[in-house]
Amino acid sequence: MATEIMTFTPPVAEIDARKSRALIIGLVGLALCALGFFLDREHFFRAWLISFWLFLGISLGSLAAVMVQHLTGGQWGVFRRVFEAASRVLPLLAILGIPILLGTHTLYPWANGDFAAKDEILHHRELYLNTGFFVARYVIYFAVWIWFANVLNNLSLRQDSGDVSVNLKLQRLSGAGLVAYGIGVMFAGIDWIMVLNAHWYSTIFGFLTMGGQGLSALAFTILISAFLVRREPFLGFLKPHHFHDLGKLALAFVMLYAYFNFSQYLLTYAANEVEEVPYMVTRIHHGWQFLALFLVVFHFAVPFLFLLNRDLKRRPQRVLWLAAWILFVRWADIVMLVSPEFSSTGPNLAMLGGEAQSHFFIHWLDLAAPLAIGGLWMWMFFTQLANRPLLAIGDPYLYESLQQGSGGH
Repeated sequence: MATEIMTFTPPVAEIDARKSRALIIGLVGLALCALGFFLDREHFFRAWLISFWLFLGISLGSLAAVMVQHLTGGQWGVFRRVFEAASRVLPLLAILGIPILLGTHTLYPWANGDFAAKDEILHHRELYLNTGFFVARYVIYFAVWIWFANVLNNLSLRQDSGDVSVNLKLQRLSGAGLVAYGIGVMFAGIDWIMVLNAHWYSTIFGFLTMGGQGLSALAFTILISAFLVRREPFLGFLKPHHFHDLGKLALAFVMLYAYFNFSQYLLTYAANEVEEVPYMVTRIHHGWQFLALFLVVFHFAVPFLFLLNRDLKRRPQRVLWLAAWILFVRWADIVMLVSPEFSSTGPNLAMLGGEAQSHFFIHWLDLAAPLAIGGLWMWMFFTQLANRPLLAIGDPYLYESLQQGSGGH
């Protein structure tokens, strides 16, 4: 077993083929987005923010999963290399997020001087919501996330070389990293998503964001692992037990995310505050109610019912379709967070004048932006995945996990 694992190199040729396809898709998407930038700049920035938030969630959720695995020694650590590779895409995301900085005056009411000057609430938030501090926080978030990702990945390499002294370091750093992750994601969610609405706030939004990122990371890992399980050298090592573990974790996050969403709605309904109610009202009129119902059924009920099935969770070629669907509804959920703010019932109508849509809308740029960001993200992910053995061979829990996986659970 040890000899086999030490030569556990990834299927480079097949990964390179998919990497090339991803790059082509990304470049085509970029060309479409560049065209959209000149034809409809407002929609370009909205679509870019939606897709950026989706793929950032996969990388940050994967980084959090790595840290949880170091702390708990979970047997799902056989997927650690997938999580690590996704976390190493963060430097690319830092670059891909620059259009959001350039589009602040289009996206955010607080950055529109004429609108903000007439709004008493924004006037009191000016110390926090200003362009200079907004950019500074963006740099701080990514600096912290990338630093933790780099250090954890470097220590993981040292662990592979047989340096057992890093085991305790990985645990201690992961504990601190999870705290930093939670704080950073909470404030990033406020900065980039929550303040799209000039007045709305939610104390549970940070937890909602973390739950969504965890679900996105797990769904993506299931997809990649289902691709790897049929190929050497992973063929024969990954067992139904391992996918069952991922499926159970995904089920937990589906329920957690639904709980946070319902709690947010219930608290808003019960409080009935003038600052909070318009956020919900916007999303139950003019066609948005159908997207809300779609998310209730297909973001929660359908994945929940399917993931209750033990047989489905143990069969990678079945669960991968559900994982792909989860990523799609995660995108739809982010559309629900962003786009209604720019409809005629949304609070940003005053900022945008007559530019807002009067009803539910999906713009062609909403489809082009995922191609651009997703293609480039996948290109970088496959690049990182091919650079290391597909198993963390220095993980002290690895052998136990592989043995459990072949035990016919």
